Amino acid sequence: MAETLICNKTQCRVSSVLNRDVKQFGKKLMFDSSEESCWSSDQGECQWVLLEFPVPVRASELKLQFQGGFSGKTCKLEGCIKDGNLEHIMDFYPEDDNSSQSFPIQNAPLVQKLKIVFENSTDFFGRIIVYCLDVLGERAS
Repeated sequence: MAETLICNKTQCRVSSVLNRDVKQFGKKLMFDSSEESCWSSDQGECQWVLLEFPVPVRASELKLQFQGGFSGKTCKLEGCIKDGNLEHIMDFYPEDDNSSQSFPIQNAPLVQKLKIVFENSTDFFGRIIVYCLDVLGERAS
């Protein structure tokens, strides 16, 4: 049974934060279950979120909620074991709206790092705004 893989020991890094204002737009706000807060990237193409899990995981689903007008258009998921090189897992193409979106991950490898790359954005300046991010799957035993 799939469960959320993000826990308090999951480390997260992002490509940028709007105006470096981590208090108002920082990465932790994607995981606080609030509809009012979000991570907002600064401008520029190829924004990303990197998750490092405390144990190896097999992800089965990626869940994202963007702000309409600031969604990723062409996105990819990459992963690797702790010190390995990131390898392509899948491409995905979100809708440009405010709804919670789900992307199944077929035949996912065992990974300890997952990188979500937003290769481009629906925003003219390349900004990405994510209200909620979750990864479902199973922890390795």
